[in-house]
Amino acid sequence: MTSLTNNETSMGEVLRDGERVGLRFVRRFAHPVERVWSAITESDQLQLWMPCDIVGERRAGADIKLPFWPAHVEKYQLEETPIPGRIDVWEPPAVFQWTWGADILRFELNPTDGGTTMTFTTWLDSPDLDGAADAAGGYHVCLGALQLLLDTGSAPPLIESEEEARRLEPEYAKRLVRG
Repeated sequence: MTSLTNNETSMGEVLRDGERVGLRFVRRFAHPVERVWSAITESDQLQLWMPCDIVGERRAGADIKLPFWPAHVEKYQLEETPIPGRIDVWEPPAVFQWTWGADILRFELNPTDGGTTMTFTTWLDSPDLDGAADAAGGYHVCLGALQLLLDTGSAPPLIESEEEARRLEPEYAKRLVRG
């Protein structure tokens, strides 16, 4: 199985704002901003690295629906009812911010020599540290799949990466306690 994680330097940073917990991941891709933008906004590419689709108009202020992909619904016995969301910021190809339920997800893309730096920041609805460690491991693996998608044009199904995400949870749990 292809690893969807990198080394220690790819670990996300724990953020705090009062009781609210956030995570920030910085990734560098050897691809132009426009290519990375497509990967984080288009359904045919989201299905390879994100557990849900984004259904709705791509514009600031648009209400969206976030249905889990069928493989996730089946494996984790999830409800098929899409989670509601909203696009808060839509500034192609630089900033994409949306809500997933009460969580906030923000992608910022900056061109660099030879590619793109992406900063992904998420603010989680719940201050529950176990849930935050679970989310951190999951996002870490998702971003590894995004890297593979960009580098190779494909990525293994996320539902095959649960063990890898679980392996990361204890380290994120430590960071959350220290954070």
